[in-house]
Amino acid sequence: MLSPKEILKKYWGYDSFRNKQENVIHSILDAKDTLTLLPTGGGKSICFQVPALMMEGICVVISPLIALMNDQVTSLKTKNIRALAITSGISFSELDIALDNCIYGNYKFLYLSPERIDSKMVRQRLKKMNINLLVVDEAHCISEWGYNFRPSYLKIAKIREITTAPIIALTATATPLVVKDIQEKLKFDNGNIISTSFYRDELSYVVLKQDDKDSKLIQILKRVKGTSIIYCRTRKETKRIHLLLSEYGITSHFYHAGLDVVERASKQKQWQLNHVRVMVATNAFGMGINKKDVRLVVHNHIPFSMEAYFQEAGRAGRDKKLSYSILLYNDLDINDLKKQINNHYPKIEFIKSIYQNISNYLGIAIGDGEHQEFSFNISEFCKRYNLNQLQTFNSIKLLEKEDYIKLSEAIHQPSRLFIKVTHTELYQFQIANKQYDILLKILLRSYGSLFDNFTKIQENIIAKRAQLSTQEVKDFLTNLKQMDILDYIPQNSNPKLLMLKTRVDSKYISLSKETLEYRKANEEAKAASVIQYASNQYQCRSYVLQNYFGEEDNKRCGKCDVCLERNKLKINDQEFEAITLAVQNLISQNPMHVDDIIMAIVEFREDKMISVLQFLSDNGQIAMNDEQKLYWIY
Repeated sequence: MLSPKEILKKYWGYDSFRNKQENVIHSILDAKDTLTLLPTGGGKSICFQVPALMMEGICVVISPLIALMNDQVTSLKTKNIRALAITSGISFSELDIALDNCIYGNYKFLYLSPERIDSKMVRQRLKKMNINLLVVDEAHCISEWGYNFRPSYLKIAKIREITTAPIIALTATATPLVVKDIQEKLKFDNGNIISTSFYRDELSYVVLKQDDKDSKLIQILKRVKGTSIIYCRTRKETKRIHLLLSEYGITSHFYHAGLDVVERASKQKQWQLNHVRVMVATNAFGMGINKKDVRLVVHNHIPFSMEAYFQEAGRAGRDKKLSYSILLYNDLDINDLKKQINNHYPKIEFIKSIYQNISNYLGIAIGDGEHQEFSFNISEFCKRYNLNQLQTFNSIKLLEKEDYIKLSEAIHQPSRLFIKVTHTELYQFQIANKQYDILLKILLRSYGSLFDNFTKIQENIIAKRAQLSTQEVKDFLTNLKQMDILDYIPQNSNPKLLMLKTRVDSKYISLSKETLEYRKANEEAKAASVIQYASNQYQCRSYVLQNYFGEEDNKRCGKCDVCLERNKLKINDQEFEAITLAVQNLISQNPMHVDDIIMAIVEFREDKMISVLQFLSDNGQIAMNDEQKLYWIY
């Protein structure tokens, strides 16, 4: 059997592992349940793909990200590793064939969307598979304390009841509370955690409070050269900033989930190839992006959570060269953030009415619809029922959290084809139906696995080879499907809505006011952490981030905006922290005059005391009241 390094060299061409990949691999080979915290772009997939290739059987990977699953399956196939993905967007026949192939077809990787776990067919077939490893990607989704809770993740524990295979849970960000929650909900048999530090030596974090953010943004882009990402709160804002940059000769694209799939892919490719310098985007951009030379990430708003901020900021500097993460905000952004959170929680009766209208719109009768998927255009739906699109979207997201429906973004699904008859039956059909003979021969020559599973095809290429129009090819394939010779699924890029349960009367929709209030309070607490981070002017930015994620013994980075100001004091870290703590303890409850503070703290020189007090005052940590006494600001 090949060693981990030999597997790495054979399939990926690398001579050595990085970060703590090798530690994770050996933990899995020792059959230990493992929680792995690695940064975005830290090579998490290698941590489970290498050991899975060393063991008999199939590795089952649970992931919420359809595009990322498809990318990884494609990547594995280019290495001649058998892999497939079962997402919420495939047909019943595709699902049936894919599951059988996992049992009998010598596949090494099955990527599974969490919504599929609840399917009786999936669970029955999983029992027949020789599962060697269970992988949970984006593991923070299992925790209500996390920043992207998905109730379907709670069903993953059911797979543990049918296999003794070890489990590896992967995430880039998790607080100590989320770490504990992940391990409990996934039924870990130990507390095994392997993580890298949240400290990013190559990143300089900067926070700038600006009334005129546009002018400051242009100034930043002129000073910091190289590839950049600008994150905006809304789709409308991405286009506005894109037009602003164009006025100053800065090349950019705007990107958000509302754009056509082909347009998004084109913009992303042009940015990755450096044809444009800046991508102006909502948080829909970035997942699965591994561009190493991003020099600058700007948040032109306050993110909803420290986890989201850290992940998005971490897309800069992956080549380990000095890069910048800049947060631009003002008081309007703080008010907007609080308003947005309120908007996330429409009234319960409105949420129920959205469920009722969706069911009617899609023609789903009460008692029907479980695990059925429908093309769903939210704009057309809102127009039909005269609904506010933002309120409707937020209602759908709450229905997702209660496990009623699941709305996916538009993902390009290429045309797929599977031949249902045997080789002999197809040959006889070709003899009897000459008009289909040439097309079928071209299909068989062009694609090698049509009898085994659904295979992606391109009608335009087939049309050129058959000297037909693309529409004629589509018509022929549709006819062959109606004749039950093959199964043909034309390409589709529409968003999909999956019914996770049978439809019920909307009055039976279970929505607890207490649960919604709890979730809102959790979201408000996460937002408050970001506001506090932005408002802080005296603690190192990296120190605050590391502390948030539960790291101890943290040091100043020396390069964030706070540290650069702090460096001017020419006081060592130990003295600065000691003086700051002494001042805080002294004036937290009882404000004091400057002279009295200096007299009370006798262990430090007066000039150093004055320097620290001036720094704390300049950076908003202490202030003077009407009696000319200093007090500590919380």
